[in-house]
Amino acid sequence: MKALMGKSGLMRSGLTVLLAMVFSLAVVPARADQTPAERAREIATALAKDPLYIDPAYKSGLPQNLRDAVRAKGEALEYPVYTIVLPLTPSDVFQGKETNVLTLVIDALRKPGLYVVTDGGQRFPYYKANDVPQLADPDDDRLRNARSHALEDTGYDAGPTEVVARFYELLAGPVLGPVDRKNTPVRQPSSSGSSDEGNGSTVTAIVIAVVALLVVLGLIIGLRRRGGSSRPRREKAFSIPPHVAQAVATERRRRLTQETTAELTTLGSELAALPSTEGAGLKHQQAALDAHHAAGKVLDASRDLVDLVGAMVLLDQARREYDQAVAIAAGRKVDAVPPLCAFNPLHGRASGRPTQVESDGTTVPLPLCAECRQALKRGTAPKSLPGEDGPYWHGDDLWARTFFGNLTDDLPAAVMRGQHRS
Repeated sequence: MKALMGKSGLMRSGLTVLLAMVFSLAVVPARADQTPAERAREIATALAKDPLYIDPAYKSGLPQNLRDAVRAKGEALEYPVYTIVLPLTPSDVFQGKETNVLTLVIDALRKPGLYVVTDGGQRFPYYKANDVPQLADPDDDRLRNARSHALEDTGYDAGPTEVVARFYELLAGPVLGPVDRKNTPVRQPSSSGSSDEGNGSTVTAIVIAVVALLVVLGLIIGLRRRGGSSRPRREKAFSIPPHVAQAVATERRRRLTQETTAELTTLGSELAALPSTEGAGLKHQQAALDAHHAAGKVLDASRDLVDLVGAMVLLDQARREYDQAVAIAAGRKVDAVPPLCAFNPLHGRASGRPTQVESDGTTVPLPLCAECRQALKRGTAPKSLPGEDGPYWHGDDLWARTFFGNLTDDLPAAVMRGQHRS
């Protein structure tokens, strides 16, 4: 009976996806000239009338009973819930990222509530609470835990709306603890190592400009308020507007893509012009070629900032191996160059000896920049490279499992085996 039910579930899921694909061919897609903000306003307008938005590409392929279940479970919660189901690809206006959808739709709708988005071809929901007092505690993991349990309960043959409905059902019940898994993702680390001074973090010009502008604006506002009423007032803490933060993040990704692509081309030409060597020189030359090839593979298929940084790390490894090969061919020695910071390679190179980082009873040595080492010494969380759900190391991909290659002997080989997508 269980086998028959499993086959039935798989057939149902497969039929749903097939119908969605067929009907999507007959639906007029979003206009190519739409901006991300315009598309977000379009979705927000629909959500104002119906808290469940399903893109036309999937509407005909989703049975009414599944839609009703999502609406009913969402309405049972004590706060507003907005659900978005739409196709996401790297070439769409949202760059295929659920976080872009959430940020821009919340900014367009301007209503409190729990916003949930899921790719109609996937089953993993993303969420963001906007001005919901019940979910305001940053240390409250009820959303994360409920989503994990929903994914566990529904099984891999369930569609996205089934997972979301179960997610809402669990949120309406007792608070759940984390899912008990054998391989728990690494959480916030603590340090038992020492701290050395070193290079500061690398900051792009656009971030400096935005921060400087906000500081000046804050000073002007503060001076004006001092000249007014002397009565003490409690003001809401200032924060960068979501659309500005999103613009900064998009520009950072664009610049990193441009710089990494340029380095890939430049280093490729240099490697092609490098004469063949023997012995240790040949070993470094081959290592540079392998890392360069792996970086190109990651860059071509990159879906988010973490992938881009993975390509950058591989290119940095290729460049260091290339410099060693050139030095050996010229009969000179090149000083070892420290690797990039394991917590956030965008911070720059590590300083001092590797730091012993403890997590769940395991201690691993990681190269860290001065800023991250100081943070661990103070007992605070380092400014990690952000992933889909918090620090990137909360994931279970190759970058998270190896801290961008620092816990494996051969990152390029792992990439060429496709492990960065497992």
